[in-house]
Amino acid sequence: MGKRIATGVVAGAGFVALLAAGGWAFAALLALMAMLGYWEFARLNGLSVRLPEVWAGLAAALVLATPAWPFGWTAPAPLPVVWILAFFLLAATVIRENRFHVGHAAVLFLGAVYIGFGFRSMALVRGAEDGLFWAAAAFACVWAADIGAYFTGRAFGRRKLWPSISPNKTVEGAVGGLAASVLAALAAVWIWPGPMGFGHAAVFGLAAGAAGQLGDLIQSAYKRHSGVKDAGRLLPGHGGVLDRTDSWLIAFPVLQLLALLPGA
Repeated sequence: MGKRIATGVVAGAGFVALLAAGGWAFAALLALMAMLGYWEFARLNGLSVRLPEVWAGLAAALVLATPAWPFGWTAPAPLPVVWILAFFLLAATVIRENRFHVGHAAVLFLGAVYIGFGFRSMALVRGAEDGLFWAAAAFACVWAADIGAYFTGRAFGRRKLWPSISPNKTVEGAVGGLAASVLAALAAVWIWPGPMGFGHAAVFGLAAGAAGQLGDLIQSAYKRHSGVKDAGRLLPGHGGVLDRTDSWLIAFPVLQLLALLPGA
């Protein structure tokens, strides 16, 4: 427990500091996390990081996660990147004569889109007008939902939410997580008035809390399928990058699609 707390405090403080700094410091962090997360995803699905197809997916995830490039270079549009990756992976099923099959291609393609667009969304939000507020509010809601679900579930949890996927999660915990997320959004408006009104905040908090908890369940599902507890071992007591960012990777794109976050 002590190692878990120490890791959480150090990693959390570093992340918040880079989020506040913004610019290339935060963009570089997101790019690094996208690469590490993609490697974890490939290994979870039994694919060696030595495979050229894994490196192609990694490159696509990195490009997708980086919407702005340094030195005045123009970042590629996401749609061509997605198509080129699909073409490369499908061609590999022919060139490798079914040693690399369509199931492998589908997994690597899904990972690049899921991870690449998830981190891209975070970068776009931080780079938008009032980006620090919007990004901080979204992270606060997701973290509040996680904490609220945990403590509410421990105190009042009776009915299992989805036992075949995550046996410890309860309906009461999920409701508590939603409530905590809404409170976090309302607190953000109270602390930093202007970019978002209280009505918007209530909807924002509900959407962030629901999407974040769904992201957590999605990762629980594919980890259970792979027969592992954690996606990686990078963070002692916390697992890997995907274990810490599963909620973010779903919440940020969902909030953008619902026009609750800028930068889409």
